[in-house]
Amino acid sequence: MEYEITGGSFPTVVCTLQSGETMKNETGAMAFMTKGMKMDTSTGGGLLKGIGRALSGDTIFLNFFTAQEDNQQIGFSSCTPGKIIPVRLDGSNTIIGQKNAFLAAEDSVDVDIYFRNKLGTGIFGGEGFILQKFSGNGIVFLEIDGEVIEKDLAPGESLLLDPGHIAAMEESVSFDIERVKGAKNILFGEGLYFSRVTGPGKVWIQTMPLSKLAQSLIPYLPDCPKD
Repeated sequence: MEYEITGGSFPTVVCTLQSGETMKNETGAMAFMTKGMKMDTSTGGGLLKGIGRALSGDTIFLNFFTAQEDNQQIGFSSCTPGKIIPVRLDGSNTIIGQKNAFLAAEDSVDVDIYFRNKLGTGIFGGEGFILQKFSGNGIVFLEIDGEVIEKDLAPGESLLLDPGHIAAMEESVSFDIERVKGAKNILFGEGLYFSRVTGPGKVWIQTMPLSKLAQSLIPYLPDCPKD
């Protein structure tokens, strides 16, 4: 499989497949495909696995696209302004992503749910208790809100972020929350909590979480009509 990402702030990844190669995606992300592609829809591992993906923000069903001949193309587009990033998995690295991070992947990539095991991180960590987990061998394409900043953390190296800005991280990165100190900082600063990530491993930071984008648009929206 070969791919090209185009489109600027409204990106699309165009994948070129040879005969027998398969891509899968969440329902609704496919933008176009050539006539030599065959589509099949299933839960991708049983009903329970499909329900698990739904809990993490995706759909119960996945679409599978298989090339019936060489040099067939399929395009997957993001649903919000931002970036599409490719992450190559080699069987030894596992990626944890935010809800709705999954866009598409090679069929050899496993898409599952990931539970945060600490009460505090689930409530105040920005994305809730249930996230997405990507493992296996192959390339997975993730949706990032806004621009993306990549940080490679050394063992023991920590980074504080505003909750919601963590788009994805390697499973080796530990995640926790830290309360903001000082009454003025809480009342007039960045809120009650920071997210703390600690290496070793890579972290992908998004600059404009969808929740913040929606909040910034509220003052410009017309009032709802009254009955």
